Amino acid sequence: MVDVPSAEALPPWTSHYPPRVPPQVAIPNQLLTEFVEESVRRWPDRTALVYYGAKWSYLQFWQESERLAAALAREGVGPRDRVALYLPNCPAYPIAFFAVLRLGAIVAQVSPLYLGQDLAQLLRDSAPKAAVTLEILYPNLAKVRGEAPVPVVFVSRLRELYPWYVRPFVNSVLRRQHLPTDVPTDAEVRSFRTAVRSPATAPLWKGDPATTVAVLQYTGGTTGRPKAAMLSHRNLVANVVQVRAWNTRRTPGDEVMMAAIPFFHIYGLTVALLFGLADGATIVLQTKPEVPELLKLIDRYRPTQFPGVPALYQALNQRPDIAKYQLRSIRFCLSGSAPLPLEVARRFEALTGAALVEGYGLSEASPATHANPVDGERREGSIGLPLPNTYQRIVDADHREKVLGVGEIGELEVRGPQVMLGYYRQPEETALVLVDGWLQTGDLARIDSDGYAYIVDRKKDMVNVGGFKVYPREVEEVLFQHPAVADAAVIGVPDAQRGEVVKAFVVRRAGTAVTSEELIAFVRARIAHYKAPRDVEFRDALPRSGVQKVLRRVLRDGAGSGAPAAPSERR
Repeated sequence: MVDVPSAEALPPWTSHYPPRVPPQVAIPNQLLTEFVEESVRRWPDRTALVYYGAKWSYLQFWQESERLAAALAREGVGPRDRVALYLPNCPAYPIAFFAVLRLGAIVAQVSPLYLGQDLAQLLRDSAPKAAVTLEILYPNLAKVRGEAPVPVVFVSRLRELYPWYVRPFVNSVLRRQHLPTDVPTDAEVRSFRTAVRSPATAPLWKGDPATTVAVLQYTGGTTGRPKAAMLSHRNLVANVVQVRAWNTRRTPGDEVMMAAIPFFHIYGLTVALLFGLADGATIVLQTKPEVPELLKLIDRYRPTQFPGVPALYQALNQRPDIAKYQLRSIRFCLSGSAPLPLEVARRFEALTGAALVEGYGLSEASPATHANPVDGERREGSIGLPLPNTYQRIVDADHREKVLGVGEIGELEVRGPQVMLGYYRQPEETALVLVDGWLQTGDLARIDSDGYAYIVDRKKDMVNVGGFKVYPREVEEVLFQHPAVADAAVIGVPDAQRGEVVKAFVVRRAGTAVTSEELIAFVRARIAHYKAPRDVEFRDALPRSGVQKVLRRVLRDGAGSGAPAAPSERR
């Protein structure tokens, strides 16, 4: 490990360093649990978590996590076992996350938006020994039990996470929405509340941070099959340390983090939750990033740090009543998961006085690799400079052994301590993207003479829906399940709110009739709603190459022009 000065000893980070030699910071040789436990010892009485008025101190959060770990251990969970977290942002998430790691087990990230075949596929792949979820989500697990059994499930009632005085209201809302309000009585179900309230101990498991997997973070594959990036404890600790060194507008033990972006996404996990806990911040949790509620939370808790996605900042900018809310407490915002339009950044900075900077990363890199300087020069259209300890290069997209020069366009590759160990049980996929420590990002980019990187295009066909990645093939496979669909192709099209949304092109089977609304509903019933098409365009045939590959570029060009190529039909 490189012996270098600590992050605090470095001068403020600026753009003036050679692009091939990034600044270095010391990465502690610690497990993530040991790393965060330092905050518990340093700030035991400081509020760690706030959830709609309910509060957990650092010590209380850590004790509940230890008790849940003891309960998981009684169910047979141990080192290297997987535990699925099927949770939105709520206090149960960080408590469960560190309970799993305390045992040397691995967190399998499962989006609460998943259901049906999406959910079953991830559970089959990770084969968890246990899961943690909410009572409102448990029915989704129960429906796939036959396809993907989970031996034991710890279930938290949503109302138990709220302050006592709003619990009746929470129950009434759930009933109006026909959602369950009680913990199921199935034999494999355990009460989360009972577990965290039962006095018990579970010592911190010790192991090698560099080789011990902490998280299985699922991401799309080249075949449409989800892949789990194996992120080690060192990967995640390194990325938190890198972000801490880069964020020059932070005061440890005195920050309030607005956590509106989801923890089940690696961006929210690292930049909002782990970074916040490591810095002794108070983390304000929002279950869903709904703008009216978000503004009330900002008004009430006055966050100083607010990581988000462009669609969220744009939605705030567009609020006609935005002036009545107190936004000036926000000092710093990192935008990720999608390109940040310059006008969105300028408008939000004018409203808040905060620095809103664009960054870049991917699940395979824990995720952050680049960001614009907080107080240095931010260049329009750039994802910024490599984070400390992170190397970048541009290689020929077809011959990666050929490294390109300044200003030349090729595939962006990165190397650093935050880069994953590989894909879980997929050595062939790992070999495609990891060579000699260099990670292929799949994005075409260029680097200027000062080291600023610019994403030019995406090599992959992934659709980026508000920061959530959708692989066209998985949507196409659902469309092909409909008896009226003879052929189908999916692309991403620009959307003002989400960056991109899914659009489908469909050829009907002869003698059948189906509307776009019917097909959209068909897809929404089978996979996560954000993956479903927002628009379906019917055609007599799809453009294909000589080897019968669908020419998505032709479809994208037609969609972008607003004039679909004939013959076509909309319904």
